[in-house]
Amino acid sequence: MRMFYARRRAAALGAVTAVVSALTLLNGPAAQASPPTPVSGATARTYLSELTVKAEGSSDGYSRDLFPHWITQSGACNTREVVLKRDGTNVTQDSSCAATSGSWYSEYDGATWSAAADVDIDHVVPLSEAWKSGANAWTTAQRQGFANDLTRPQLIAVTDNVNQSKGDQDPAKWMPSRAAYKCTYVRMWVQVKHYYNLTVDSAEKSALTSYLSGC
Repeated sequence: MRMFYARRRAAALGAVTAVVSALTLLNGPAAQASPPTPVSGATARTYLSELTVKAEGSSDGYSRDLFPHWITQSGACNTREVVLKRDGTNVTQDSSCAATSGSWYSEYDGATWSAAADVDIDHVVPLSEAWKSGANAWTTAQRQGFANDLTRPQLIAVTDNVNQSKGDQDPAKWMPSRAAYKCTYVRMWVQVKHYYNLTVDSAEKSALTSYLSGC
């Protein structure tokens, strides 16, 4: 009798596992970038109102080398490799932590890539933009923290040439072409600027205000 109930219990557990697996396949997330979820639209609007509006500073003295990246995060893995693993699907890495296979969905343009070489890790608030918004006064350690921030929504894996076309432009001059991501993008931008106490220029604030009105 005990064996009978044990078999029934095992069969029931197996059925539950099968149902959960099926639901996961049906409802699980598609391959997509997944930086930390930004603050809500309402919070972003509050944060934006608290940012100092100031003319954009000079790029004099700026160098990417002043924002050390990509630093080691764990074992052999640097920040880029951590984000590639986080934002990809079925990503495999070799003993050096380099991604050898996987799939990456670029939220900015909706493209999917199967080679890590086709993917860049974008700094949502670009390093040069940060420099001109107050980071020129930071220590190197502070700039390193900013350039490798995995806690805020500051890093995201996207199509390489899209990242390159963005350059150091703010939302008054550049936005993701994928309309469905624009609200998320501006919430990310404002959260990062607010956390790091960076300034916004008037055109930037106007653009952010407009985009956030629909979030």
